[in-house]
Amino acid sequence: QLYKEGWNLSYPVIRLNSGEKLELNFDLLSDQAESYYYTFIHCDKDWNKSDIFPNDYMTGITENPVEDYASSFNTTVGYFHYKLLFPNDRVSLTKSGNYVLKVYPQGKDDEPVLTQRFIVTEDAVKIDVSLHRPQMTKDNDTHQQVDFVINYGSLQLTDPFRNVYSFILQNGRWDNSKRNLKPEFYGNNELKYNSLSDKNIFAGGNEYRYFDIKSIRYQSEFVNRIDFAMSNYNVSLKPSENREFKPYFYWQDFNGKYYIAFQEGHRPDIEADYVYVYFTLPSDHMIEGGNMYVAGALNNWNLDKNNLMYYNSEKKEYECTMLLKQGWYNYEYVFLKNGSKNGTSALFEGSHYETENDYVILVYYRNPRDRYDRVIGTAIANTLNKMTN
Repeated sequence: QLYKEGWNLSYPVIRLNSGEKLELNFDLLSDQAESYYYTFIHCDKDWNKSDIFPNDYMTGITENPVEDYASSFNTTVGYFHYKLLFPNDRVSLTKSGNYVLKVYPQGKDDEPVLTQRFIVTEDAVKIDVSLHRPQMTKDNDTHQQVDFVINYGSLQLTDPFRNVYSFILQNGRWDNSKRNLKPEFYGNNELKYNSLSDKNIFAGGNEYRYFDIKSIRYQSEFVNRIDFAMSNYNVSLKPSENREFKPYFYWQDFNGKYYIAFQEGHRPDIEADYVYVYFTLPSDHMIEGGNMYVAGALNNWNLDKNNLMYYNSEKKEYECTMLLKQGWYNYEYVFLKNGSKNGTSALFEGSHYETENDYVILVYYRNPRDRYDRVIGTAIANTLNKMTN
């Protein structure tokens, strides 16, 4: 997990030269600690490596060890928990833009054990966001439209229509983001994005499903059974209902994220255990032409073998097992059509214009004289506060 220091559910965005820090937490499932190093890679707006050198965007030491780690305590699955705060006394960042944090074993920088994206913004422009039901009739009940206006005031921008690029992320996700948007209107130091096409429109989706495994001593809501077998705790969730045609119902969620917590102790980083979680999704038949997945931040929104669901024809249900650390989790069921890069959750979740979502606006600027993309502004808007019909 990578988030703003002290705010576990925040997006990994910090302001340049602000003193704000990001916090990385990760576990190594092993009885033996490893020595890890980290560095930063500056990227362009499309996450390709920038044409600038590390010394152009970093001051201090460019490669440093991850020194804050501790062994798990009294858990069935042994692990080492690692923590990193940055920028820090050893290294700081001097340019805005997209960054990749890379963690790797000592001497093996080409074999990273993890990478995480984050944003450094200048916050040099003002962004006003408006969220509403789409004006396109066919999406009126199921989608949400994101309009916004960028006011760049006295900031000197060369040909902003050509050199400014805007991105929209729903709940901080990159897999279904709207990218490289151009304004519909510009003038008077403003860029206006209020398209009548679908480029500012997202499926509203539904509130995320959730389960609570902070404690393995009792069965919380949506937990069917807790067993201890083969030296591990096994948590079976209640079979999930199909919500495709059900009316919208609001409940407060984490917008797909998860929160590590351990009810019987005070140090969840090292006292929370890893348990096997069993997901079941009843379906009278196997959906042809693709695969079903359990999706969310619990798997970094990836759709791969780690969260693939298998169809049990005898029980008429999809099944998936994941090894997860104790805490509070959001998730949804996603169908990925063969040959497609983006999945859809509407098949079992439904989609509603009323659904509570965050929208993150990122504004990039490429000065023709520079060799990198600046992030000149960011904004976060929530449909509960901004949504209009």
